[in-house]
Parts: sequence; C-alpha cells; structure tokens
Amino acid sequence: MMVHFYTAIMESILCSSITVWYAAATAKDKGRLQRVIRSAERVIGCNLPSLQDLFASRTLRRAKKMVADPSHPGQKLFLSLPSGRRLRSIRTKTSRHRNTFFTPAVGFINQVHVPH
Repeated sequence: MMVHFYTAIMESILCSSITVWYAAATAKDKGRLQRVIRSAERVIGCNLPSLQDLFASRTLRRAKKMVADPSHPGQKLFLSLPSGRRLRSIRTKTSRHRNTFFTPAVGFINQVHVPH
C-alpha cells in the first residue's frame, strides 16, 4: 500500500515534467531529489526506481509517441540513419540545445533498438 502511495503521490510530484527539466538540472538538484527517493525507500522498505531511471522511462515513452505521430512538430528531429535501424544523433554547438528533451530521447531510442 505504501508503494502505491509513493507512486501516486510522491513519484508524480517528482516526475512532473521530468522530460523537460531533468537534462538542464544541476547535479546538486538531482542529488537532492534522489535523496528524497532514498528516504522513501527506507520508509517503505523496498527498492524504488532512481531519478535517472524515471527520466529514461518517461523520455523513451514520450519519444516513441513523437516518432509514431507524423503531425508532431518535433518529429523532424528524429531522423533515421541510412540503414534505418538507428536515429541520427543530434549535433549541437550550445549546451542550451543539448540540455533539451530531444538529445537524450534520441540516445534512449538508439539504446533500445541496438541490433544484437
């Protein structure tokens, strides 16, 4: 029951727009939020997903929706390589663009679709 409470209340607050703010957050801010998760783990008595894991899963889910929707304005940033198996990584010159949703999203999609 405590895990359900954590997921419904705490995790929803922690992950509010995580796909937007996580890449630009400082290490200090990420550490503070991870400390909240560790405190909840001690209270509940079981392992919970880390902040990085939550970011990865939610970013991947949102990116897959964008790739599947041809009318989405951000879809043009998800370009396939000539082989068609992976997406082209986004090259940026500034950290402003590197710290957006799209750069890690392309990386997560490529990790999932790595041919074995």
